[in-house]
Amino acid sequence: MGHTIAVSGKGGTGKTTFAALIIRLLKMEKAGSILAIDADPNSNLGEALGIRHVSTIVDIIDGISKNPAQIPKGISKDRFIDLKIQESLDEEEGFDILSMGRPEGPGCYCFANNMLRGLIEKLMNNYDYVVIDNEAGMEHLSRRLVRKINTLYIISDSSIIGVRSAARISKLVDELDIEVKERSLVLNKSKGTAQTLEAETEKSGLLVETVLPHDLEIENVAIKSGSIFDLDTKNPVMNKVKELVSQHLHAGNTK
Repeated sequence: MGHTIAVSGKGGTGKTTFAALIIRLLKMEKAGSILAIDADPNSNLGEALGIRHVSTIVDIIDGISKNPAQIPKGISKDRFIDLKIQESLDEEEGFDILSMGRPEGPGCYCFANNMLRGLIEKLMNNYDYVVIDNEAGMEHLSRRLVRKINTLYIISDSSIIGVRSAARISKLVDELDIEVKERSLVLNKSKGTAQTLEAETEKSGLLVETVLPHDLEIENVAIKSGSIFDLDTKNPVMNKVKELVSQHLHAGNTK
């Protein structure tokens, strides 16, 4: 089974950018086969990776529901959807990507979520690394897309509210009995140090692995809807993420 990296955090903390940076670094290092999973209905991971159109699970389900005549005789609807989703995997240079998409209603979301969960379980054995950009907030955790995570990065901005939100996410992971080997709190977009949040981070019970500075280059890429691959290789945030991820991957490979 591949090494599963999940990225979580409340909206606006930069979790999608962080997930995209991990994918870029794994690709640059030629670490192995990579599956990127955009489990956020906003579906921004593909755009951050420079992909303008990514087929989504919700689109496939909607298309089949609107035109059930396309289902071949002798095959169930669920099986046909599963096959079409596997066919829809976008194969990019250096990684594949699978996207949830935005649902039209709660029923569609539950079905799409179940399909994605089953597909992840099947695909995890086919890739060396699986990187999941989760939905902002905590609701996605209760759906338990994956039950075993090698490394969980919880992203927070450098605010007390952000750290408290990260602590709630970590607590929910424990309550849902999701197996996590390593978890880290990453303070993002910082204009200072973690010292001002020291008391709050101690109460959170999370280890602050790194503090990522506010970065104008990354901000400009986001404003222009650019790709994370447009960043300079010497970008300070990218290099900090590289150090962090390399440390966890090395630890995971030596256990």
